Amino acid sequence: MATTAKIAKEEKTPKFKIRLRNRCKLCGRPRAFMRKFSMCRLCFRKLALEGDVTGVTKSSW
Repeated sequence: MATTAKIAKEEKTPKFKIRLRNRCKLCGRPRAFMRKFSMCRLCFRKLALEGDVTGVTKSSW
């Protein structure tokens, strides 16, 4: 999703700490980031449905 230039730019240390941006470890998406799993909601949902994320089950009531 994210361009390689954006990801490469984020790897460098920014001039100010406020400029840091959390990105998904798998696809590089900057929005809808979950800190606990360090991935975006799209990658999280895909992996959770496959059963690759430990401790996550689909809810039903």
